[in-house]
Amino acid sequence: MDAFDADALIYAAIPGHPLGRRIAALFPAGPVSGSGGRAGVGSVLLLPEVLAKPLKDGELAALKTLSGFLARLDLRPVDRATAQLATVLGARYNLRAADAVHLATAVAMGARRFITSNSRDFGAAIKEIDITFPADLAEPAALRPSSARAGMRHAPRVPPARALAVALLAEVDHRLLRCSPRPDATTLAVRNRRCPQSAP
Repeated sequence: MDAFDADALIYAAIPGHPLGRRIAALFPAGPVSGSGGRAGVGSVLLLPEVLAKPLKDGELAALKTLSGFLARLDLRPVDRATAQLATVLGARYNLRAADAVHLATAVAMGARRFITSNSRDFGAAIKEIDITFPADLAEPAALRPSSARAGMRHAPRVPPARALAVALLAEVDHRLLRCSPRPDATTLAVRNRRCPQSAP
């Protein structure tokens, strides 16, 4: 499963763009029904990031194309757990809030690749997921690589999403929440292992 950054979708919507067409090829044609026709996942933040400019400028063709891409993604809300993961990842890799949320969504959903053209912020230091740039994707007319790791800038061994999420939540609990005497439901189990006196 792939996860997508906003800039990747914007490139994909540009007609004839040499890198954008590689991204567009990841999106299946035809109607979306249930889980069928889905290209992957993304944060609900993709909606304003991708659609606001063409909506403001009245670019109807771009708006239609981008809306079609978004309709083929499982857009996930920014809930408390995602925000906590984004906090840790943003601190770890010096990411802006929106970039950290996109990365956290991809990691939490267990995506195999995070498709982005932002090589400045999403570099080889990131180990939680495979960062894949448009130039690393196969041309639409070319045969798909037989190896699951072909076409990636770097391919670390990615931990299972559930285990990774638990580890990151434990880290945010340790760094930000410490051992508060009033734990909330999200971090109670983790905190009780460290501070049993704080349990109600």
